[in-house]
Parts: sequence; structure tokens; C-alpha cells
Amino acid sequence: MSPAPTGQQPLLPSPVDSRAEAAPAAGTAAKHVSVSTRLNTIFRTEGLSILLTNREDALRVRDLSAGYYASSEAPGHILPEISDFRARLQRRGVTFQFTYKGESMADVGGGISRGMDYVHELTLQTQFDLGKLVGLDGWTIHTLLMERVGREVSHDRVGDYNISLMEVYSLSGHSVAHLTDMYAQKSFLRNTVDLAFGRMALTHVFATSPLLCSFMMTCSAPVAIKLDAGFSVYPKATWGGRVRLRPTRDTIVQVGAYSVSPLNEDISGWAWAGEKSTGLMLPVEFTWQPFFGRRKLAGHYVLGFAHDTTRYGDNIGSVPVGTARTHAGEARDTFYLEADQMLYRKGGANQMAGGYVLGGYIHNTPDVSVISDEFYIGSSLLGIIPHRPHDRFGVMYSYYRMSPRTELGQRLRMDAGMPLGAHVNGPQTHAAVLEAYYGVPVYPGILVQPEFEYMMRPDETSHIPNAELVGLKVIGTL
Repeated sequence: MSPAPTGQQPLLPSPVDSRAEAAPAAGTAAKHVSVSTRLNTIFRTEGLSILLTNREDALRVRDLSAGYYASSEAPGHILPEISDFRARLQRRGVTFQFTYKGESMADVGGGISRGMDYVHELTLQTQFDLGKLVGLDGWTIHTLLMERVGREVSHDRVGDYNISLMEVYSLSGHSVAHLTDMYAQKSFLRNTVDLAFGRMALTHVFATSPLLCSFMMTCSAPVAIKLDAGFSVYPKATWGGRVRLRPTRDTIVQVGAYSVSPLNEDISGWAWAGEKSTGLMLPVEFTWQPFFGRRKLAGHYVLGFAHDTTRYGDNIGSVPVGTARTHAGEARDTFYLEADQMLYRKGGANQMAGGYVLGGYIHNTPDVSVISDEFYIGSSLLGIIPHRPHDRFGVMYSYYRMSPRTELGQRLRMDAGMPLGAHVNGPQTHAAVLEAYYGVPVYPGILVQPEFEYMMRPDETSHIPNAELVGLKVIGTL
């Protein structure tokens, strides 16, 4: 994704891709150091929006500037003194961004123990415009280096090992210089087709949005997607590529192919030859991006499907002989429907200048997935307190249904007196989490975001009390 930095929205002759390309700085799926990618339409007309009336369809009047960027960072930079240096580099084809993100989260009630955990990440993100550097017009190289350290409150205090309640906690352990991304991007056919390939995370583009990344739990994608190896989730990168095009002004189509390997493999990001590919992930996604009425209220309605060719073992696991039939290795399919709709504008023409409602549903092949179903619903509202136009308030409820096949295997083992496995207190069925935040840009380049989370049924059982957590996220952009 290549969303524009906050406060620097470009005026484009056509709507910016709602799933534009970016390596997610600071653990989000939508931060990047360049301005928005221009993806021209193949046909200069509306698609689904043609069904709207003239009054409802803002695209019928004219194309819109439509910057869709991450809301979870403060406008500006901490060190404006280096702006001239930054501008000189950009004129020569090099852009960069250095970001700190720290998260502290304390269990203040329920769970397995009281106390606080802290995690942080440092990211250095760069883009190289090969047209300016070596004359290869239209080519861009993206790289992202990061460092992560800390402990996860879900494990230490709440007692859950499936759902991470902190965004920054790493899937692959601590790493001083983790190579998260190194990929090339190129536009073809008068910018109507956009290609990216190399080392990247699938959830940079598929099943994500900047609104999701303003929350801790859903950045950079819903939990039911992030737990499965086929969706290489930040900071896990894999070999792959995707092609994106905009058939009409309000529709986007993208398809991809990515190598699949275990999420906890290659903890440094540099050991490419050591990764064991288990299959191929083949995602396809369709987005309808309407603009409603004279206020140009943006919406993003996403329908996606992904097929993982890897043959996964039956979730039922080891059960007493004769109690159940186990299945042979099975591929995994994922279906997802995600939507967000702006309700009001609060100044500005870009797509984040206002309040949204959002929701989604994810379904995975139950027999071979950690979470078979998830749905979430929430809101992300800008400027709800008078004289605080840039503050953002968000609240989201998420429900998770564990694989019924996992539950069946656990029940059979429990009835037979067999161990259920590490950190499992009983047959795991479902859980839910309520999250709320209030983001305050306190200084150019610095965002402070208090957080509240309430986890219902930790460990997806009724054996651990519901947990109440409070915390603080701080983001600083150099």
C-alpha cells in the first residue's frame, strides 16, 4: 500500500486504490513514506455505483482526491529540522521513515495474574524510485527493517495463547534487525495495471485496511486470518507477488500468489534458503469503493477468497482408538467479507477525514484452521470532542469460534483421561473481545493512545475469569 503521510494528501485525478501497496511501518498495514499510488481506471465510468441515483453518487459529478492512509499516527514529524534533508533525498529518488511504537498493557482484573507487560518496535522504512536513481521509470523498490522486543500480556497475565491482545508482539520472537520486506513494484499499461513481487507479507494488501490498524488486535488483519500460515502476516514475509487493477472508477480487483511456510520460521527474515515451502497461497479480492452524496462519504466493501494448497493435518489430533475417524491432509480455504462506511466528514477531502462504522466476517476451513469463524463490528470516529478535531475514538467487538474439530478432539481426550496439551484448560469453543481506544496527537509526529480491552472467556474456555486490561500506545515518527 502507498498511502500518503498524514496531513500531506495529494490531489489525484482519480480515486486512490483503497488497497494500495505498502510495507506497514510500525506494525500497521497502511503506513508508508510515499504519496498515494495512482492506479488509473481501465474504463472511465462507474461500476456498481451506476445503480445509485445522481444525488447519491459523488463520482458521477467528478473524480475525487481520495487519500486512504493510516489513522494511527500523528501528523508531521518529531524532527522538522531534517525536512530539507528529507526533501533533497526525495528529489533524488529516496524516501525514508523511522518510527517507534511502544505498547504497555496491564491486567487489572480477571485472567490469571495482575501485572503489566511492555513491547516496542523500531522500524526503518525506505523506498527507492528507480526512475530517478537509474532511469527505470515506474519501478520502485520497497524495504523495511525492524526490531521488536517485549512480552505478551495475553500469555503472561490473561492466559490465552491464540488471541494476541497487543499489536506489536512478534510472531517470530525478538530480532534486532528483522528484514520484513524487500520487494519491487511496477505500473504498466499507462498505470492501469500495478505489479508487486519479492519478499512481502500477504496482509499488506489483502484483508486489511487502515481502519483495522488503528486497533491493537486487528492490525494488520483480523485474528482469524493472521493465525493461519497461508496468510503471511506482518512481520512474517514470504516470496510472492500480486497484480492489481481498477476496472472502473469505483471498483478494484487484485489477485496474488505467495509461497507458504510456517509463521514462526525464519525469525530473522534473512534466511531465505532455509525456509521450507509447504504450498502456495492464491488470494483474489474485489473491492467496491463508492462515494455517497455531496459530502463524498467514502465506503469500502471487500469480498475476498484465498486457497492454500498446503495439506494440513486434521485438528482433531491424537484421540483414543475407535472414538472418531481422522481425515487425511486437507487444503485450507478462507472466505472474508469486510466493509467500512464513512458516516460524516470532519474537515478535509481525504478518506480518513471523518467517522466510520466497520464490520467483517471471516470463515476458514474448520477441520484445519485454528479459528473457523470470526465476526467483528465497530466504529472509528474523528473529532467527537469539541475543539479536538484530530483526535480519533474507536470501539470494536470481535467474536471468535474455534475449530469444532479441535473441540471434538479435546473432548475425546478429556473423556479418556488424556492430556489436552500445554496451556489448554478444557475443550476450547469460543471467545470474544471488546476493545476501545482514544488517539491523541500531542505533538507533531507523536501520537498517544490510551487503550481498554475486555476479554471474555480467555483460553476459549470458562475456566479463566474474564480479563480487564488497560494500556497505552505511543507512536513517534522521525
